[in-house]
Amino acid sequence: MSKKIYYTETHEWVQFLDETTARIGITDYAQGELGDLVFVNLPEEGDRVEAGEPFAEVESVKAVSNVYSPVSGTVKAVNEELLDQPELINSDAMEAWFIEVEDITDKVDLLTEEEYNRLISE
Repeated sequence: MSKKIYYTETHEWVQFLDETTARIGITDYAQGELGDLVFVNLPEEGDRVEAGEPFAEVESVKAVSNVYSPVSGTVKAVNEELLDQPELINSDAMEAWFIEVEDITDKVDLLTEEEYNRLISE
């Protein structure tokens, strides 16, 4: 069963695993714009994230960029693999999730895949 994925204007994706839990990462477009990623800074399990606020940083050979949370809630899981292998984001951004958030209370305006594709083609 494929769960629907939504996107943000700041190039994150969010996949709702159920009513109150979501997985978050950055889009393929974002990783392409950033170039080769060399470092990822992620929050800890139990940390709070707020919709529209930065929760992580990705560092490429070009720059350090914030990653913004599309939802408010509590970090349930962190993809530890990315800490050792940030290049996984470059190989498959849609599989390389950053965090899972539970107890979601709020979310930013989300885009469908069609809306996001229009945004990045402009």
